[in-house]
Amino acid sequence: MSYKPSSWVDNLPAEITVCDTTGILLQMNACAEKLFKDDGGGSLIGSDALACHPEPSRTKLTGMLEAQYANLYMSTEKGEKRFFFQSPWYKNGQYAGFVEISFEVPDAIPHFVKE
Repeated sequence: MSYKPSSWVDNLPAEITVCDTTGILLQMNACAEKLFKDDGGGSLIGSDALACHPEPSRTKLTGMLEAQYANLYMSTEKGEKRFFFQSPWYKNGQYAGFVEISFEVPDAIPHFVKE
């Protein structure tokens, strides 16, 4: 089963992917389709997200799907620094899978400390 994202999600300047409780990709916004175009882009919907991850990421994602805990990290690849937020999502109060939101992080970001 696939879902078409609403327009604000599709136009958000960040990659958003959504999977069900078993890791099957349900949804990708336009930015995610573009980021993963060399791997199939939107045609990845319906495929197993676990199959797209090498170890140790596959084991980490399996644990997240089972234990339903959020994960966030930053990664640099080919000189591009990216932030990743992975979290369980819920439908009608029931665990429905995971959402991943990622975006490029500029070299300089304002940081405000509020007390």
